[in-house]
Amino acid sequence: MNYSMVFYILGHILKFESAFLILPVIVGLLYGEDDVTAYLFVAALCLILGMVLSRKRPASPSLYTREGFVTVALSWIIMSVFGAMPFVLSGDIPSYVDALFETISGFTTTGSSILTDVEALSHANLFWRSFTHWIGGMGVFVFIMAILPLMGGSTMNLMKAESPGPSVSKLVPHVKDTAKILYGMYLAITVAEIILLCVFGMPLFDSLCTTFGTVGTGGFGIKNSSIAAYSPALQNIVTIFMILSGINYSFYFLILSKKVKDAFHIEEVRWYLLIILISVIAIIYDIRSLYPTIGETARHAFFQVGSIITTTGYATTDFDLWPSMSKTILVVLMFIGACAGSTGGGMKVSRLVILFKTIKKELSLISHPREVRKIRMDGHVVEHSILRSSNVFLVIYFVLLLGSTLLISIDEFDFTTNFTAVVSALNNIGPGLNLVGPTQNFSLFSPFSKVVLMFDMLAGRLELFPMMALLIPSTWKRR
Repeated sequence: MNYSMVFYILGHILKFESAFLILPVIVGLLYGEDDVTAYLFVAALCLILGMVLSRKRPASPSLYTREGFVTVALSWIIMSVFGAMPFVLSGDIPSYVDALFETISGFTTTGSSILTDVEALSHANLFWRSFTHWIGGMGVFVFIMAILPLMGGSTMNLMKAESPGPSVSKLVPHVKDTAKILYGMYLAITVAEIILLCVFGMPLFDSLCTTFGTVGTGGFGIKNSSIAAYSPALQNIVTIFMILSGINYSFYFLILSKKVKDAFHIEEVRWYLLIILISVIAIIYDIRSLYPTIGETARHAFFQVGSIITTTGYATTDFDLWPSMSKTILVVLMFIGACAGSTGGGMKVSRLVILFKTIKKELSLISHPREVRKIRMDGHVVEHSILRSSNVFLVIYFVLLLGSTLLISIDEFDFTTNFTAVVSALNNIGPGLNLVGPTQNFSLFSPFSKVVLMFDMLAGRLELFPMMALLIPSTWKRR
């Protein structure tokens, strides 16, 4: 383990977090709030610690896969530890465990909350709470790599550890240029939604916070009713941008490169859109009697399907009151998730497509044992390493899912509440069903259960492996 390089990068992370914390200071000053002192104190603390850790560049800048996983996992934990402090110091969330839960939920773009009255928070805290979604959506390391040349080619190991999906590829030959392109597209989508929301009547502050949660696929609302308080036109805009944010960013890169045919040749994107369409049609049919018009029915169906499959977690209605079939479809979508290379969570559509192609291949071998068949995605052979990592991912995923459900069952809540709470955390969704439904929150859980769910949120956002690496003793041995 190259500890000096790990600490050096953690120092840069803290310095960037210090800069991020200045934004809620500006918001607090604009609204004349006292919370700015809490943010200034934490920003100064992050800056000092960051400067100490990164004061000297390590003699050996090597960063292998092991260091990449550990650095990314520790960075997200440290960001959350310091990011939670302003909530406690301002007094809006007195319990540090609750504040940490809220912050991890923000950075991991989960959107699960322990708050019973969101509207009671100051503007500075509301802004920071939503802005953590935007930071975590594309990933802090992608942001840093777009600005700083940390250690040359080794940065790919950081991107692999942080980026969602079974495989990570560069859009262009250089990692730094790839990071710039990704954040350029991310920023463009963000600005586009902010403008559209403002044009259709949403206040600027609301537009900023809502967009952070939409484009980052996070789902922290600034109203107790989530998005239900806004007009149908605004809800439709949010629906469109949620679905767009769940698409692999390679799709947009190909379109910008005028390779439209290649963009729509991406199997994952086609399956993603088809799953959304089929789910919406099925839910519209199932809930048609609950709403007065077919237009309203379709609006709620599209919104909730888009919100759940992209793991955003916004709500326009209490879908916990929907018929069983509709709720079952939504739970299935929680597992599926968005596309790899997007800001969404879940297992990822591409990983499930690979899984089903593997099953088809194995079943075919029963009848034709001498057959040689390669699994392909987008016309390319899927490497054995990707197949192996996808299978291992699924095993770890279900071990964590079942283990976490068992652990939080000590709180004696019903199975649906416990199971969907873990599914929500592990897939970075936000709401679950029953006691953690769209009109409820996670404050009912004990501190122990909240810690379990916090680990699940981090594991889900980082694709399991970085967080699991922290638990392996051999990870910490020096090279």
